Amino acid sequence: MKSICVLVQNYYEIDIRVRRKAEALVVAGYSVDVLALRSKFSKGETYELNGVTVHTFELGKQRGSGLRYVYEYATFLLWCTFLTAKLMKQKRFSVIDINTLPDFLVYAGMFAKWRGAKLLLDMHEITPEFMMSKYEYPRGKWQVRLASFLERISMWYADHVLTINQPIQELLETRGLTAAKSTIIMNAADEEIFARAAAPGASAGREMPAKPPFVMMYHGTLTKIYGLDIAITAYAQARAAMPGAEFWILGGGTEQAALEAKARELGVADGVRFIGSVMPDEIPFWVKMSDVGVLATRQDVFLDFSFSNKLSEYIIMDKPVIVSRLRTIAHYFSEDAVLFFKPNDAASLAGQMVQMYGDAAMRTRLTARAKVEFEPIRWQVMKERYLALVEKLSQ
Repeated sequence: MKSICVLVQNYYEIDIRVRRKAEALVVAGYSVDVLALRSKFSKGETYELNGVTVHTFELGKQRGSGLRYVYEYATFLLWCTFLTAKLMKQKRFSVIDINTLPDFLVYAGMFAKWRGAKLLLDMHEITPEFMMSKYEYPRGKWQVRLASFLERISMWYADHVLTINQPIQELLETRGLTAAKSTIIMNAADEEIFARAAAPGASAGREMPAKPPFVMMYHGTLTKIYGLDIAITAYAQARAAMPGAEFWILGGGTEQAALEAKARELGVADGVRFIGSVMPDEIPFWVKMSDVGVLATRQDVFLDFSFSNKLSEYIIMDKPVIVSRLRTIAHYFSEDAVLFFKPNDAASLAGQMVQMYGDAAMRTRLTARAKVEFEPIRWQVMKERYLALVEKLSQ
C-alpha cells in the first residue's frame, strides 16, 4: 500500500478541502497521515478519523501581529520537518501534499524529497495579494516583495503545484509557474453529503425553526471580507418591498457583535436572524430551508480571485444565489446562472434581493442553469483529477 503525507497549518477536522482530499485517498487505497494543528475537536496528539491518521501539534492560531505570524509559521515548519522525516523512515511516503499558507511549508518535505517522495504544493491562497488585502500594503512594500519571492521559490521547489481556479492559475503563470507543472483542483462541496440531506426523511438531528415565507441566507465565518454589513444594509433598504422576507446568518466570528448592532441601528433586528455556529454536517439542512443564498463578498486585489465554496453548496441544493461580481465567479458562471450585483454596493444588492423575491420563475431558471455550469467543476470531477495526479506522482 502506498503512503501519502498531508501537511496543513490548520485544524484538520474543519478544513474541508484537506479532509476531502485525505479521505478520497483512503477510499482509493492509500495509507494517509496528516500533520495539523491540534484543535478542540482533536481526539489526542495522534488519532484516527475516517481512516486517516492525524498527528497534531499544540500551537494555536493567534496571528495578531506580524511577529506572531512568523513565530507560528516557523514553529510549525520545524515540527513538520522533524515529524515528516521521522515518519518517512517508517512509511516511505510516495507523495507529500503540502497545503498553504505558508507557501514555504513545502520545505518541510525536504528530507522526504531527498528520499524519493514527490512534493505536491496546494496553493490555497495567493500570498502577496492576501497581504495587500489584509494589511492594505502597496505592491512595492518589502513585505509583499518578500512574499512574492517566497511564493516563487516554493513553486520552484515543489514537484507539482495545485491551484484553486483558472484566474489564479493564469496569475501564477505570470510569476513563473508553468502550466505543465500545475493542475487546477477547485473548491466545491461534496455532492454526496448534500444529497443525504435532501433525501426524504433526512433529519438535522435537532429541531429546526419555523420557516418564514421567504428566507435569504448566508452561512460561514462572520468577518468583514464577506460583506455581511453590506448585506444587512441592503436588506434594510429592500425590506419594505419584500413582505415576510428574513435574512438568516449562520456562523460566528469577530464581526458578529457589530453586525447585530447594525441590524438594530437600521431597525431590522427582527428580520435578521443570527442562528450562530452549526456543525458542518448540519449545513445542508439549513441551506435546504433557504429560498436564496446571498454572498456579498467584498472586492479587492485579493478577494477578486476568490471562489466561495458556499456558492457550490447552494447550487447543489437547488437554491438560486445573489453574488458579488468577482473575477473568478464571473469566469465560471454567467448571468443566466447567478444573479450578480455590483461589489461593495448595498443599493445594487438591495435591487437584486427585490428582483429575486418577486420572480419565482427567474429563481427556477437560475437554479437550472447554475447546475449545468457547475457540472465541469463538481467535486466528483475534481476528486478524480486529484487522484489521477497523485497516482502519477507516486509511480
